[in-house]
Amino acid sequence: MASPFKFKNSTDGRAFSFSTTFVFGIAPDLISGDGFAFIITPSKNLKASSGQYLGMLNAADLGNLSNHLVGIEFDTVQNLEFKDIDDNHVGIDINSLVSNASVAAGYYRQGSSTKQNLSLKSGKPIQAWIDYDSIDNVINVTIAPSSKRPTTPILSFHVDLSLFLNEFMYVGFSASTGQLASSHYVLGWSFKINGQAQTLDLSSLPSFSRPPKKHTALTVGMSVSSANLVLIVLSVVIYFMIKMKNVDMVEDWELEIGPQRYTYHELKQATDGFSNKTLLGQGGFGRVYKGTLKNSKPYVAVKRASHESKQGLREFMSEISSLGQLRHRNLVQLLGWCRRRGDLLLVYDFMANGSLDKLLFDNPKTTLNWDHRFRIVKGVASGLLYLHEGYEQIVIHRDIKASNVLLDYELNGRLGDFGLAKLYEHDSNPGTTRVVGTLGYLAPELFKTGKATTSSDVYAFGALLLEVACGRRPVEHKALPEEMVLVDWVWEKYRQGRMVDVVDTKLQGQNNESEIMMVLKLGLICSNDVPALRPSMRQIVLYLDGEAELPENLGPPAAFDGDAEEALMLHDSLV
Repeated sequence: MASPFKFKNSTDGRAFSFSTTFVFGIAPDLISGDGFAFIITPSKNLKASSGQYLGMLNAADLGNLSNHLVGIEFDTVQNLEFKDIDDNHVGIDINSLVSNASVAAGYYRQGSSTKQNLSLKSGKPIQAWIDYDSIDNVINVTIAPSSKRPTTPILSFHVDLSLFLNEFMYVGFSASTGQLASSHYVLGWSFKINGQAQTLDLSSLPSFSRPPKKHTALTVGMSVSSANLVLIVLSVVIYFMIKMKNVDMVEDWELEIGPQRYTYHELKQATDGFSNKTLLGQGGFGRVYKGTLKNSKPYVAVKRASHESKQGLREFMSEISSLGQLRHRNLVQLLGWCRRRGDLLLVYDFMANGSLDKLLFDNPKTTLNWDHRFRIVKGVASGLLYLHEGYEQIVIHRDIKASNVLLDYELNGRLGDFGLAKLYEHDSNPGTTRVVGTLGYLAPELFKTGKATTSSDVYAFGALLLEVACGRRPVEHKALPEEMVLVDWVWEKYRQGRMVDVVDTKLQGQNNESEIMMVLKLGLICSNDVPALRPSMRQIVLYLDGEAELPENLGPPAAFDGDAEEALMLHDSLV
């Protein structure tokens, strides 16, 4: 991969679990050269040697704690200097080529305790599975001759990788040969942090035979002399020879995408052929279907979007690469994706109670009481705080609205639909983008500067607060002129001292008036025309949790348009 993965929790330094599987082949000309390895490394630029060093290390670096290198070697030459057990073994290497644990290559058939020998250099495809469990601190390695995964690993080693890995690491493959020639191939590969690697569809992989005369898979290690080194780290371009009826060729940039990749066949089968009976809804970015995947959660939501522009698709997939790493209880989790020609399919957690707007406006049989509404907006605020301050980059959602707030089985609010999201480095200046979003949620400065910021997200969240408390949309075209724009109507009622008039009539008789008034006032503060006068999401969470009090008196937004000094004075009173 061209970009590193986050392997450790930045708070407590614990390494994350990970899982990978790949199909490889080693084809010697006559007698095998050296093998290859799956490696986790802090750098793409390794000062490594060929031959027995497998392109991982050199003589001077062996055993150096500063290497921060973990490798799973598939070795086809016995090197006594590294205490190799034979010329056909699998080993776990940490900062050295003297394996911490190794075993003769083989596998256990299903239901059998008898080990079957397996030649790594047979010229036939072999599938490997490598899993690290950060709870039990154990690495398990399993191999088999491109068959069903054995239940018993061939090699297990207990180790806490937190002691050896940096926070960010690259993953990939390294291979080399000495004076004897071999070719090393990776025919298919998947990798996942904190989850199970995607199952490979073996039928879609390129054929592999010994010796290959012509091939379309990328050779990751070629015949070289001892002076030459073939090192592929995180840039393995795997060309899948797939039936074009169902799937596109996998491009190199797609291998950098973090979340799990599903096959089109899997998602089509999961949604009953994208039938209307599984359709959950549709919008400007595509249709959403309810689906069931094997070996997954009971249900998932599959969004089918269309991105015809190849450049636009690449940029969007880059966003998915980062957004797939987001983890928060109040965000809808992106589980994976699939690309087929111009279509992009995204797989999310299924939210049993649908979107907030449906329960607020479209379901007369269901009424959300205030306790539910208040918990929902507090959850969304918590998720937004994570996006703005809790992730390694600043994530601007850009499309906060009731239809993008999804509700789980317990009616907890989760913010979803990151199709418009933008990511920026902390302390950087957001760039200008075209204005996108939904009328009524768009901060006024967007039309002047074109810059989406955390403050413009806060404006949209303010509109959501008013929407939830008032039980009506931010813009109602059929309403009276003075009531058409919700924020203006609430401001006027606040000025008149009659803000109770705007409260959703469905909430009458509930003893939560003080909370409702607080949410309405907070919605007005967030909806201020002056970005500097809006609170941050951290401040908003404090207000909602009752750990800070709102100012007693609010001024109408028009008062802030021309007097910067007055604006800053009020801003100080909010902090």
